[in-house]
Amino acid sequence: MNGMEKETRQYGTKELLRRFVPYFGRYKKTLVLDLFCAALTTVCELVLPLIMRYITNEGIRDLASLSVRTVGGLGLLYLGLRILDCFAGYYMADMGHVMGAKIETDMRRDAYSHLQRLSDTYYNNTKVGQIMGRITNDLFDVTEFAHHCPEEFFIAGIKTVIAFVVLAGINLPLTLLIFLCIPLMLVVCMTLNFRMRAVFRRQRSQIGELNARIEDSLLGHKVVKAFTNEEIETGKFEQDNGSFLDIKKQSYKYMAAFQTAVKIFDGLMYLLVLVAGGVFMIRGMIAPGDLVAYMLYVTTLIATIRRIIEFAEQFQRGMTGIERFLQIVDADIEIFDEPGAVELAGTQGLITFENVSFEYPDDHNRVFSNLNLCIHPGEKVAIVGPSGGGKTTLCNLIPRFYDVSAGRITLDGEDVKHFTLKSLRGNIGIVQQDVYLFSGTIYDNIIYGRPGASREEVEEAARRAGAHEFILGLKDGYDTYVGERGVKLSGGQKQRISIARVFLKNPPIIILDEATSALDNESEFAVAQSLAKLSEGRTTLTIAHRLSSIRNSDRILVLTEEGIVEEGNHEELLRRKGMYYHFYETANALK
Repeated sequence: MNGMEKETRQYGTKELLRRFVPYFGRYKKTLVLDLFCAALTTVCELVLPLIMRYITNEGIRDLASLSVRTVGGLGLLYLGLRILDCFAGYYMADMGHVMGAKIETDMRRDAYSHLQRLSDTYYNNTKVGQIMGRITNDLFDVTEFAHHCPEEFFIAGIKTVIAFVVLAGINLPLTLLIFLCIPLMLVVCMTLNFRMRAVFRRQRSQIGELNARIEDSLLGHKVVKAFTNEEIETGKFEQDNGSFLDIKKQSYKYMAAFQTAVKIFDGLMYLLVLVAGGVFMIRGMIAPGDLVAYMLYVTTLIATIRRIIEFAEQFQRGMTGIERFLQIVDADIEIFDEPGAVELAGTQGLITFENVSFEYPDDHNRVFSNLNLCIHPGEKVAIVGPSGGGKTTLCNLIPRFYDVSAGRITLDGEDVKHFTLKSLRGNIGIVQQDVYLFSGTIYDNIIYGRPGASREEVEEAARRAGAHEFILGLKDGYDTYVGERGVKLSGGQKQRISIARVFLKNPPIIILDEATSALDNESEFAVAQSLAKLSEGRTTLTIAHRLSSIRNSDRILVLTEEGIVEEGNHEELLRRKGMYYHFYETANALK
């Protein structure tokens, strides 16, 4: 089952509960004590009708037999029970909710951990706004669900059983009439509940779409303003926002029908007690005190059923949150450590592609077939070619951002799949075309290349990347806040910081994906000198459209949809007057 199928998969209630229950495992003691407190509060509540029954019957039978001492004793008994009820209720409200919050935290941790292991294919097909909604908003309801679900059903079970036993002891025919209403009530209400769940599922999906729309618009606000398309973006937002409102209207419609159905059955059960109970009392089949107790127990029973049915809304919200959580954790991990994978402690940098074919797993768009390539240790190889030819894809296969569809890639003669992902990627440094800086300081972003490095090592890496001088020129130097995605820095500055990260990592294999594309000529020259020093004795793959940056490469590959069509150094390729020569002449003409 691929990622997209997992994304839209719907789970049955039994499956959701089966997958959710293990999260209670770490909190068994809290859960047991919470249910014990729930039992105490239930007993306290059910004692009152028995006390009222005794007082009423004794008062009608022989008022003189009731003494102040007896009534006072019953009052003290009830007071003690209420005090006990308060302590039990406090524990349930406090520790019960804390348990729910801890379960929510555990689930969010599991979801985030799983997200870290998913391949690029998943992120290419899933909106970030949807993912964020699943691990934040969708799990908020799980706190209440985890706390109240076992508690509410446990209390309902106790009250229903005790109420049936007591009421049957008072008057069995009337009890059977009352309890015959319950199955019909449950059928009607559960039917409405299933419809509510479907609406809640759509509601969660739509809020994810709304988040994605907002994120997309806000991150691209400069483009929006540059093209004066504020009204278009507002229109898109209004459309998504209106769709969300329509879904909420539908959910409120089912909620209103649900609450109305509950009230109808409430009234029917009270009507039965009133009419049938009154007739039974007239005929001497039930004592007045018993009827009072009966009415109180029926009130408790109806309140319990109503609470369970009303809890069904929260239940369905919780189940929807669990379902969307499972759609994340059940997404296939396509790139993983093979059984028996070993640590790659170091590498000479010999990379070979043996009959490698690759197509994207989601749309099966084939990039290249039967590609063969050998990159020698310490060799500086440049890859050029038209857009869409597979240059970046080829490089992404080495650290296993994707896995090959056929053939294999080896490192020092060993299939890259034989190494653990952490150790494999730890030996490869990448400067990507789309520079990404994390929100934080410049220092934070450089040390990300090797956490634990000293301040001196960070500064040395920046010097070698040609970034040290401009960093010192900033107001706060290395402590300058770069903003979200580095928005406070220029493209060239961001590029040099990303290069400094690789210098700090100091890996034996380097992949430069348009590493100097955002630099001016002066900066490009400085960084090129630094990269030349870094590449000494290291295997380097460079993807570039600026042919001037790769003239000194040991070997240049021209990659197209048909594979590697030309190969050689700069002078050799120019003499052949093939595709590389055409690229070079075109670049010179544009200067």
